[in-house]
Amino acid sequence: MNIWKVIMVMTLAGVSQVGIAMAYGNPDTGPGCGLGKLAWSDFKRQKDIAPQVLMATTNGTFGSQTFGISFGTSGCTNDGKVWAEHKTEFFVAATFENLAGDMARGQGEHLTALAILLGVPTDHQQMFFTLVQERYRELIDRGETSPSALIKALDEAMAGHPVLAKVEAAH
Repeated sequence: MNIWKVIMVMTLAGVSQVGIAMAYGNPDTGPGCGLGKLAWSDFKRQKDIAPQVLMATTNGTFGSQTFGISFGTSGCTNDGKVWAEHKTEFFVAATFENLAGDMARGQGEHLTALAILLGVPTDHQQMFFTLVQERYRELIDRGETSPSALIKALDEAMAGHPVLAKVEAAH
């Protein structure tokens, strides 16, 4: 009979801990930073096992999390925040395929987000979308696929536009 009391107490203690965890939520979205975090950031449910395993495996395989924390790359900093000046570059790296599709169409949520990150005011965004769509081939097919190369090409294209040239780059 004593064994059942012990089991009941342990069960109640376990259930109460689950209730507390569910009530407060879990703000953790996986293995912090590194290439794995950037590469698998498009998963909608970051707390699921699959994306966390993929992030951790990628970080472990390439050693990118340790390197990132040591040198402040791959979204890692010593204060846990992504450096503001690199947010556009991180965004482009993490969403490149979707962003390229939006650029080809001249519309889409990824292209809108990029416009915001680049500091394009809402009333000028349609001009930005048109510019990007018209220059899609030269922006994407430059031979360089790095996020910084695309951002540089966008900056150059905007600098040659009569209205968008006045937009101060926010990145």
